[in-house]
Amino acid sequence: MASAQDIIENDIPGVLKEKPELAKDINSVIHFNITGDNGGTWTLDCTRSDNWVTKGAEGSPKMTVTVSNDDFVKIRAKQLNAQMAAMQGKLKFKPMDMGLAMKLAKLLG
Repeated sequence: MASAQDIIENDIPGVLKEKPELAKDINSVIHFNITGDNGGTWTLDCTRSDNWVTKGAEGSPKMTVTVSNDDFVKIRAKQLNAQMAAMQGKLKFKPMDMGLAMKLAKLLG
């Protein structure tokens, strides 16, 4: 079973290597605040050309995404719809920037 850490540290950089246009599109710093078991904080910095992900909260984020490890894994595995998760309060974006949230959805989808 994957964990949020696997997804953030391995899957996301893999997708960004394959589709560098996604990083250009997002072009901002995002903090992931993962709660529950295997939780933690990670920084996704799409203003860089590589080494996008670091552990911990670095820089000032344009958005902070808060979600539990289990729900994040389910969203990535398409077992949980991201829009439903957001409406149910399981997936939180601060501030709520729909445009940026949609770009992130492409990265995770």
